[in-house]
Amino acid sequence: MWTPPRPTVNVHVAQTGECYDCGTDESLLKGMLRLGRRGIPVGCINGGCGVCKVRIVEGCVQPLGPVSRAHVSEDEEAQGYTLACRAAPTAAVRLEVSACLVKNFYRACANAAPAAFSPTTNQPTKET
Repeated sequence: MWTPPRPTVNVHVAQTGECYDCGTDESLLKGMLRLGRRGIPVGCINGGCGVCKVRIVEGCVQPLGPVSRAHVSEDEEAQGYTLACRAAPTAAVRLEVSACLVKNFYRACANAAPAAFSPTTNQPTKET
């Protein structure tokens, strides 16, 4: 029996330039993972950790479940923020990974001293 292909829309991650097609019946995060793409940080995949927080810059999404207010406030939701694991695209989407996560990542990297690696094991050397 022939089954029609499910509808998909294009998703674009602004910071990385990564693009992928996502089913309108799957979360933005699961669509990315299914295709082996990168760009959206991955955590628990069920709305509990907030790691996949994004802002929808263009396009439309529909909720696939509740979004924890611990991770997305009502004000943030009004500004387009959601969790990528809890939102399915209904039209082509351009999104930005949450500035909070990006800022924390860059701050940690900026403050970290470069690690020394052993040429034989390619592992960080222990400080003495």
